[in-house]
Amino acid sequence: MEDAYARSLSEVLEFFGVDPSKGLTDAQVVKHAKSYGRNVLPQEKSTPFWKLVLKQFDDLLVKILIAAAIVSFVLALVNGETGLSAFLEPSVILMILAANAAVGVITETNAEKALEELRAYQADVATVLRNGCFSIIPATDLVPGDIVEVCVGCKVPADLRMLELLTDQLRVDQAILTGESGSVEKELAVTVAANAVYQDKTNILFSGTIVVAGRARAVVVGTGSNTAMGSIRDSMLNTEDEATPLKKKLDEFGTVLAKIIAGICILVWIVNIGHFGDPSHGGLLRGAIHYFKIAVALAVAAIPEGLPAVVTTCLALGTKKMARLNAIVRSLPSVETLGCTTVICSDKTGTLTTNMMSVSKICVLHSIRRGPIATEYSVSGTTYAPDGSIYDSTGVQLDIPAQHPCLLHIAMCSALCNESVVQYNPDKKNYEKIGESTEVALRVLGEKIGIPGFDSMPSALNMLSKHERAAYCNRHWENHFKRISLLEFSRDRKMMSVLCSNKEMEIMFSKGAPESIISRCSTIMCNDEGSTVPLTPNIRAELESRFEIFAGRLTLRCLALAFKRMPAGQQVLSVDDERGLTFIGLVGMLDPPRDEVREAILSCRTAGIRVIVVTGDNKVTAESLCKKIGGFDHLDDFSGLSYTASEFEDLPAMQKTVALQRMTLFTRVEPSHKRMLVEALQNQNEVVAMTGDGVNDAPALKKADIGIAMGSGTAVAKSASDMVLADDNFATIIAAVAEGRAIYNNTKQFIRYMISSNIGEVVCIFVAAALGIPDTLMPVQLLWVNLVTDGLPATAIGFNKQDCDVMKVKPRKVNEAVVTGWLFFRYLVIGVYVGLATVAGFIWWFIYSDTGPKLSYNELMNFDSCSTRETNYPCTVFSNRHPSTVSMTVLVVVEMFNALNNLSENQSLLIVPPWSNLWLVGSIILTMILHFLILYVQPLSVLFSVIPLTWADWKTVLYLSFPVIIIDEILKLFSRGPRGMKRFFRFRRPDFLPKREVRDK
Repeated sequence: MEDAYARSLSEVLEFFGVDPSKGLTDAQVVKHAKSYGRNVLPQEKSTPFWKLVLKQFDDLLVKILIAAAIVSFVLALVNGETGLSAFLEPSVILMILAANAAVGVITETNAEKALEELRAYQADVATVLRNGCFSIIPATDLVPGDIVEVCVGCKVPADLRMLELLTDQLRVDQAILTGESGSVEKELAVTVAANAVYQDKTNILFSGTIVVAGRARAVVVGTGSNTAMGSIRDSMLNTEDEATPLKKKLDEFGTVLAKIIAGICILVWIVNIGHFGDPSHGGLLRGAIHYFKIAVALAVAAIPEGLPAVVTTCLALGTKKMARLNAIVRSLPSVETLGCTTVICSDKTGTLTTNMMSVSKICVLHSIRRGPIATEYSVSGTTYAPDGSIYDSTGVQLDIPAQHPCLLHIAMCSALCNESVVQYNPDKKNYEKIGESTEVALRVLGEKIGIPGFDSMPSALNMLSKHERAAYCNRHWENHFKRISLLEFSRDRKMMSVLCSNKEMEIMFSKGAPESIISRCSTIMCNDEGSTVPLTPNIRAELESRFEIFAGRLTLRCLALAFKRMPAGQQVLSVDDERGLTFIGLVGMLDPPRDEVREAILSCRTAGIRVIVVTGDNKVTAESLCKKIGGFDHLDDFSGLSYTASEFEDLPAMQKTVALQRMTLFTRVEPSHKRMLVEALQNQNEVVAMTGDGVNDAPALKKADIGIAMGSGTAVAKSASDMVLADDNFATIIAAVAEGRAIYNNTKQFIRYMISSNIGEVVCIFVAAALGIPDTLMPVQLLWVNLVTDGLPATAIGFNKQDCDVMKVKPRKVNEAVVTGWLFFRYLVIGVYVGLATVAGFIWWFIYSDTGPKLSYNELMNFDSCSTRETNYPCTVFSNRHPSTVSMTVLVVVEMFNALNNLSENQSLLIVPPWSNLWLVGSIILTMILHFLILYVQPLSVLFSVIPLTWADWKTVLYLSFPVIIIDEILKLFSRGPRGMKRFFRFRRPDFLPKREVRDK
């Protein structure tokens, strides 16, 4: 029954055919179970493992690589190759693809855990009325129409319509569903609000929420998927994971690259059609196969096999850095997504605030004889920990607060007129509450005030263990006063009273709404001497004025405290006793903002990131918080910046678009609104980060480009998120954004490095084929260069230092190309030089090397007809491994120099020297060591078809390789423009180079 909140009780009971005094009959239970199903969230079918694996290979580049591996293997068998050489190339390719597939499968498996965690919020048992008798049954057996009883501490087992209050009030903590910071009072009346959201449905108890006060009966109106929790599950199921901006760009790059590769391979094969019948091939078919193999080698050279592995490695390194910043990354691609985030939609409760109600202001009567009538105290400390101090109106800390009479009596009343508990959890290493948040705040206030009579107060309390300290002062008062009678809070009185006895003296303590308490007071306690004086109209007006300031301008939740001496021997309290009270003081409490949030909001603005506060709380409370944290700096009119969910939904389409571009605060929202907000922002090409900690946040966390959960949040929110903040601190997001931007910059650098290197390999093979000279490099040699010499330096580029101004620039646009037109030209120039240098090394050995045959260029070009003519050299010289070893070494060394070019996109090596990234220097050294091993260690040299080089060979290699640095320095000079050229020529000025500690940041 979807609209039970808008129906009268008689209509709801009639709809389900249930007698509220007897409950459902067994026959009705069976009938309803068939109609509505079990009270469980259905188990979603998980994607079969084999489908997850296949999905990882659904990529054009990957398919080309697989095809290349298969063709390479088949061609090896056709040519009669056996053993390791036939399997090496395809095996290495397939191993890399398998490793990347494993990472993808693990990531997608984690994403499905959120749906499983949602079931943890379903109640285990329920107290139900059936056949006229109450019994406890498994909550899964509930059906719509069941009459259920709930009480303090109960987890609501299904969506229930209130039927009868068994106590004066019923309050429910539904923060996991709505994000409200305080508990909600439930009532029987019909909800008449149009477009009612969860917060408006005050007659409905939602599945999974917790009863914190009172007892009531209710009728089940929704079970399983038809509950509020069920709608969240459906929303999560309907949310498809968005590809990250980097993934989109890499996919686009891969598609373009695949088309270019296919075109070049076909072109190479066609260009050599005339050579198919050359005698050296032994037949037309064998010639076609030979050049087809060259085309495959070209594909292997062009595709950056190591790119997925290097991207994954770089992102993994980023996750380690973020972990040190208390940002735990659950999805590797989200590391980079942070870098282009343009909007952060932040949950208020628990993210921007501590989600721990605490007293921040106290107002008491100072004296009627001198000075101001009333005085205020400020209270520090924003958690349930008993850590904090009391400060007077001038900002001076009170050494022993309990020496002040009014504060002492506030502590006594807070401890005795209280039903909550504060305890220390050693596993979580924090203080936890049991009961109503406002009562817990009073408990903590009592601990901060302390107890009188000891000179060592309050330092002596710090000697206690955390478990003892949690309620030491409260227990002190509970031991001195015996509670005799209790008058519970009621909606008409709006107050609660407790009768206590101490040494044959009876005293009543009361707390409640200020208007209720003040109207029942006839006297008031003075704080300067502890005397009691009549509550005059002037004093009453002053107190009411302070209450208006606390509740209005400061938006504090206020309670007034009072006491009354009772006749000796009185054992029972009545409502009539709550007259002639003595006013003690007024306390104002709030869910306080985190200390670091204001600075973090300012950092977001500097970085071009907009913050939208999203909350289920009411508009006035949320606007007050936004003012405190800098969201509404220097503004008195919030129109156009602050909207409730219903106000936003009522806007015309065009005004919604404008509102989304200015919105700072979004209040009274429920889960569907959060998800809608994320989608609307994404439709405006915004990259959205959503923070949250409740079950209600899960759909939006899953839909956002990056979902950020709080470490103390629900398991559902964590499972649906991409990142978890271990310290629950909004400021940590800013540090993570800076790291994300740095990671993207480094990712761009190694992608460009690999592109230019692979262009060189393509040019090498293409030019060799076009010139008609022997194969410059064997496929296995190309694979070695791609995997080892590309991979290690490319990964090390990920350790480039973060730019000092990384958070002073606007977020990059999502459609910004990884390689722009000018940059592509730059790396095309570099790539062409790399390829030509590699071919030059090959030709050099045949024509100029003292150890070579010293052929003419014409003889080298006509190598394939060697067997058909007379020569003064053996034809076997063209199968010599020496020239391919030289060209392979040139390719390795030139790429090492090219890696140094990528320390910075535009800065010269004279400004950003190689030792600024020692990881890169180390990787270059390691790469060269590995290359020396395959050159000079016998089994490896045979495997890779190479031979040792002489010193003369090495000199030629260096001569051909080093110019790549000079070429790139010239291109960087043009990139910087005229201004950059001036800076280049002034680089030695002392004030130009930043200090080491600044550079290293």
